[in-house]
Amino acid sequence: MDIFSTGHGAVRGFRPSEDVVAVLGIPYAAPPFGANRFREPRPVTPWTGVRECGAFGPIAPQSAELPGAPVWSPGDEDILTVNVWTPASRSGPLPVLVWIHGGAYTFGSSAQPDFDGSVLARAGLVVVTLNYRIGFEGFGHVPADGPAACPDNRGLLDQVAALRWVRENIAGFGGDPGNVTVAGQSSGAASVACLMVMDRARGLFRRAIAHSPASPCCTRDMAVATTREVAAAAGCPATAAGLLSATPQALVAAADRVVDDYRRDPASGSRHYDPSLYAPVLDGDVLPTDPLTGMATGAARDVDLLVCHTTQEYWLLDAVGSSAKVTTEAQLARFAEDFGLPDGLVAGYRAALPQAPVLDVYLAVYGDLLFGEYSNRLAELHARAGGRSFLSRFDRRRTGPHGVVRAWHCADVPFAFGNLDDERLSFLIGGAPTPADRALARRMVRAWADFAATGDPGWAPVGDATAEVRTWTADGDTDAEDRSTAGVRSSAEVRSLWAKADFPLLRP
Repeated sequence: MDIFSTGHGAVRGFRPSEDVVAVLGIPYAAPPFGANRFREPRPVTPWTGVRECGAFGPIAPQSAELPGAPVWSPGDEDILTVNVWTPASRSGPLPVLVWIHGGAYTFGSSAQPDFDGSVLARAGLVVVTLNYRIGFEGFGHVPADGPAACPDNRGLLDQVAALRWVRENIAGFGGDPGNVTVAGQSSGAASVACLMVMDRARGLFRRAIAHSPASPCCTRDMAVATTREVAAAAGCPATAAGLLSATPQALVAAADRVVDDYRRDPASGSRHYDPSLYAPVLDGDVLPTDPLTGMATGAARDVDLLVCHTTQEYWLLDAVGSSAKVTTEAQLARFAEDFGLPDGLVAGYRAALPQAPVLDVYLAVYGDLLFGEYSNRLAELHARAGGRSFLSRFDRRRTGPHGVVRAWHCADVPFAFGNLDDERLSFLIGGAPTPADRALARRMVRAWADFAATGDPGWAPVGDATAEVRTWTADGDTDAEDRSTAGVRSSAEVRSLWAKADFPLLRP
């Protein structure tokens, strides 16, 4: 019988395969609505009997409809749940990997098909994925003028609550609460970086994996300004009472309208290019410092860190239409001005790509701005402050039915999870997997599993005299610094262009 005990009651899972047990939709905190809305996560009400956990729980409020994932429906409230995959035959406590999904802090869920934990469980891990509050519910600033405290960074607090659930309950699923790795991609990876420097998360994990961490954090002033914009679009006062009077669906719709306004206005500054309203807020409490500063001061030196980014990140955002088209030199110059890029940076990329269209230069710079360079700095600053860091890049490319499939944002995730056969992921990886793709997935799964178990993914750490960056390709991995985000220059040359850039490069 696949029944497990938790601190709130018994749960029953199922076997998606003979050798793996999945237990889905386990509450780790109370529904964050009604009296709990905009509050810190509250304890779960215990249940009697055995709770059937054969399906994912509801997802957080959002308007996105992602392939293979459930959509949010108004009235879905029990959104703070975890999912567990564990080997059917377990001997001794196993390393635990906790996954935080991405989605620009605005969309996504743990139910996406690339996050199935079965393959990693077969590799010897207990895998946990979780839902948390996103959008305004999770990261919108609520003025402190109401009867109850409404902290910033509620989404991060949800993640901390899920990690506490893991510490208190994972032993019952065969996991080792003393050997937890927290992992994520994009805004999920940036959340991991935030957790590393947060006092409230200290001691809840010993290792971290960050794939394509997104760079921006918000100042309190920026968060306040965003609240005013969203409240105006929702037709409610920008007060605690006014925001509580607006339904979650009203705030989702209002945020979508604000985003659309930025998209339509080329004069609206940095948010025009790929509007993202929400990010962790530097509130001096939940998040006392930005991750780069925290890493540099050694705030996370006791946590081992594995960082990866793809070499052509922003081509995905262009392909799905979320990024503004920059096709003229004048637009490219305006882009550099809007983000305050260092003098000569865009010219350096242009010189490296003399035959490329302006759009490709823009995408190469933008990908490094938000993901590539930030990833490198996280790993390097952590190492300089005394932590152990490992750095890798995903550069698998192929020619698919619709042309070249690039090493773009999110393409590495199905490989790291070992989930290549789901047709809903074919767009990310460019069709049916090849034997070389399967071999690459096995290597990446092994690296994750070994890092979670021992802190060693299979190559030398940053700062070691023999260290090289691991580059993942379907043709065979390399530790040579021979390919850049632009695909034409050495990584060292590309890095030198960013030497004068400060992060985060995000403006109001």
